[in-house]
Amino acid sequence: MKITISAVIATLALVCHSAYSETYDVELANKLGADEYGMKAYVMAFLKSGPHRDQGEDEAKALQKAHLDNIGRLAQEGKLVLAGPFLDDGLLRGIYIFNVTTIEEAKMLTESDPAIKAGRLVMELHPWYGSAALMQVNQIHQSIASKGI
Repeated sequence: MKITISAVIATLALVCHSAYSETYDVELANKLGADEYGMKAYVMAFLKSGPHRDQGEDEAKALQKAHLDNIGRLAQEGKLVLAGPFLDDGLLRGIYIFNVTTIEEAKMLTESDPAIKAGRLVMELHPWYGSAALMQVNQIHQSIASKGI
């Protein structure tokens, strides 16, 4: 029996298609706002060192706590899908992924951050397309964190 490349590709496509159709959860996809690829639009923010980082130690600590509290509030509201700092102490301080579709919406959310208001941080915003599964990160995180920030 002669096997052609076309037959192998067709078989692989059929196997891949059936794997997706067997695991596809339409309810979950709809709940998470997923498109047919399991993706959705977000806005990604790069947090950068701002022009006003000359606060005293106590004020800088208070701003950091207020910044973290704001992150928690936005996550609780479902507006912030992911947040985290970079660990190399460079100009880029961290990232946010907002559950919004426009830069304007994300800009309004960033303006609620006390560290942004104080000029300690600035944000660069970009539309981003990623997995809708990110919408479950905060819920999963709560299940695996034994200590709060």
